[in-house]
Amino acid sequence: MQDNMFKFIALAAILVLLGVGMYVYRPVHERTTRISVVGDSQTKVAPDTAVITFSVVTQGRQALDAQQENARKSQAVKQAVDTLLAGSKSEVKTADYSLDPQNDYDSPGVPKIKGYDVKNTVVATIDKLDQVGAVIDAATKAGANSVDGIRFVIGEASPAQGEALSTATKQAMAKAESIAKSMNGHIVRVIEATEGGVPVRADLEPNAYTSSNMSSIKPAIPTPIQAGSLNIRSQVVLVVEIGF
Repeated sequence: MQDNMFKFIALAAILVLLGVGMYVYRPVHERTTRISVVGDSQTKVAPDTAVITFSVVTQGRQALDAQQENARKSQAVKQAVDTLLAGSKSEVKTADYSLDPQNDYDSPGVPKIKGYDVKNTVVATIDKLDQVGAVIDAATKAGANSVDGIRFVIGEASPAQGEALSTATKQAMAKAESIAKSMNGHIVRVIEATEGGVPVRADLEPNAYTSSNMSSIKPAIPTPIQAGSLNIRSQVVLVVEIGF
């Protein structure tokens, strides 16, 4: 009987000690909160790509005549540009094609079709900026009679994009660390990161290059084109968890 009493007391003591140990070493749940911070980076860089848009516009009394003349001139333009850009990382593709009737609204009654307009728009993307003027000259000499614009851009693989993004991310993290410190806390983890921001394009609006008889004018002087610089802006939004 006495042995059973000792066993009961020993078991009770072990259970008490176990309970105390579990209380002392219980996991402490850290209080947390979430904040959103924005990092913004802006810098000026030289563009590495030019996008030139030009068109071949033809007219004719018959739709087939206008279409065939346009096809002949468009093929000549393509060959001229391809020959000039041979060996470079360039792309020449059709952006738009249209055949529209010319209506005579001056005649009484229902408007009559007096002819047809055909427009073949081509976009040339080139990485040799010093050849932009030469591409325009070659295209217009071959038959293009409308230059619709030039855009200078930064390629997606450009190191400038990555550098701007890295700077924006570091700025956002610095903000998060400052906020955490002011709240007597620390950064636990980054929950979400969202990228934003695009390079501001440098556009040259069409002006002197939109003439119906441009193809008949032989460019005696090379067309001067200056690329300038672009403003690159990268923005990063971080959702950060702060612990206390």
